[in-house]
Amino acid sequence: MISSLLLRSGAVLLVVGLCGGIAMGMAHDFTLAVAHAHLNLVGFVLPFAAGLYYRAVPAAAAGALAKLQAWLAIIGGVLFPLGIGLVTGLGERYEPLVIAGSLIVLAAWLVFALIVFWSCETHPA
Repeated sequence: MISSLLLRSGAVLLVVGLCGGIAMGMAHDFTLAVAHAHLNLVGFVLPFAAGLYYRAVPAAAAGALAKLQAWLAIIGGVLFPLGIGLVTGLGERYEPLVIAGSLIVLAAWLVFALIVFWSCETHPA
C-alpha cells in the first residue's frame, strides 16, 4: 500500500535526520544544517503528509500515478539532501546531484498536487 510505503520511509528518514542533527550538536559543527533541514522536510514531513492523505483518501492512492509519486518523493527526498550535504562538504562538483534531486522532488509534488485536485474533485468531502 502506497500510504504505508510513504509513512515508513518518512519515519526512517526522520530517524536518520534526527541522528544527523544530534551528531552535529554533539560536535558543535552545524555545517550540514541545511542538508539536515532538507532531509527532515523532503524526507520526512512531505512523504509522511502524503502517506496520511493517501490513508484518508484511499481512492487517491489507487493507480500507477500514486506509485510514481511515492517513488519520486522517496528518491528525491534522499538525493536532494544528500547532494546538498556533498556540495557543502566536498565541493561544487556534486551540484548536478542537487539539481537532479530538486527536480525529482518538484516532479513528485507536482504529481501529488494533481492527485489531490483530481481526488478532491471526484471524491469531495
